Amino acid sequence: MKTWIGMSLNTQILLAALIGIFFGLLLRLYPDSVFFNQSIYVLTLISGIFIGFLKMLLVPLVFSSIVVGVASLESGHQLGKVWKFTLMCSFVTMSLSLCLGLMCAHIFEVGKGLDVAIFQTAMQQHQPDVQSLDASSFLMNFVQNTLINPFKAFSDGNVLSVVIFAMLIGLALVYGGARFQSIRNLSQEFFDLVMLLVSWVMKLAPLGILALLAKLIAKEDLSILSRVAEFAAVVTGTTIFHGAIVLPLLLWIFGKMSPFTFFKGTRLALITAFATSSSSATMPLSLKCAQENLGVRPQIAGFVIPLGSHLNMDGTALYEAAAALFVANLMGLDLHLGQQIIVCLTAMIASLGAPGIPSAGMVTMIMVLQSVGLPAEAIAILLPIDRILDTVRTVVNVQGDMMVSVVVDRYTRTDENALQVRFDS
Repeated sequence: MKTWIGMSLNTQILLAALIGIFFGLLLRLYPDSVFFNQSIYVLTLISGIFIGFLKMLLVPLVFSSIVVGVASLESGHQLGKVWKFTLMCSFVTMSLSLCLGLMCAHIFEVGKGLDVAIFQTAMQQHQPDVQSLDASSFLMNFVQNTLINPFKAFSDGNVLSVVIFAMLIGLALVYGGARFQSIRNLSQEFFDLVMLLVSWVMKLAPLGILALLAKLIAKEDLSILSRVAEFAAVVTGTTIFHGAIVLPLLLWIFGKMSPFTFFKGTRLALITAFATSSSSATMPLSLKCAQENLGVRPQIAGFVIPLGSHLNMDGTALYEAAAALFVANLMGLDLHLGQQIIVCLTAMIASLGAPGIPSAGMVTMIMVLQSVGLPAEAIAILLPIDRILDTVRTVVNVQGDMMVSVVVDRYTRTDENALQVRFDS
């Protein structure tokens, strides 16, 4: 995304983050002065406008993106076994990445012991239920708070309830087929409309991040910067472990392919994913590598990899789950098991059908945070490092798509002739 000053959005956010840190350090030199108080007032106003716009767009974006994403599974009627294997493999790999992300966040406890008071007001406005629940009580509480009137969920900002309703609408569009084509077209147009609004709001992102970071640095303990660096190192290491150990092991067990053969055949796509941080831009190379170097049938690769770019996002899910736990540690809040389950479910669903652009990722990150009552303002801590971390998690996302295509291809080869007939018809 380019703007009138000719720099990409990522460059502007990075520059704004640096300016915000510098201005925050400057304000620390004049505590309790008129300059300090007036600056904090202006920064609070600017950051409040930016966060307010993001919260405004959260529910429309989540609803429309999930409806469109689920409705894209319409071709599953024609592919039968293929799409079922694809969904199963995507669910398994994403679940493992979520568990790995939460486990490492617990082991290293990054952010523990450092309470960030600047977000306490936001926390008071959206207090989570911090009581420990047994399994039956948690399930009953989850059902009562999510299976509710969708219009009430929209007005209350109950994201999980909106997600469930959107998934049901998407499934109805799939099974309704041509009868609901006009509604499917309307959903796509509404999604495009919301994304246009998001693109407008994102023009404020550099200014909003500058204000949030400046206020954070001016009023909080500077050790938060070292904690952010620790978090970045832990998430990067965990993501690399998932891509270098977990996924190759699954490929070797279920796909009967050696990791060496896989990485040799996919290195071009993986390098491109690292350089562009875009699974969509890498997709043509992913298809080429899967078909020509890994031996995946074109009809399988042509279905699994495009679908996986929306549904199978291991790196993104891992990051968002770990980030939620990191923010909770900074807030001095211990998430109980039920809340961590909600974080996992929300992180998994947040990637469903969401477009691979920074602005949508920012809004879905707010979705994950707010699912357990964490303040949306905490994205100020995450955004300055997000672009760097995005390179690594995009590689794992692309790797997972190609790996799933290998596994699905192997398990559906017995039906090759029948499958070809379905495709030809």
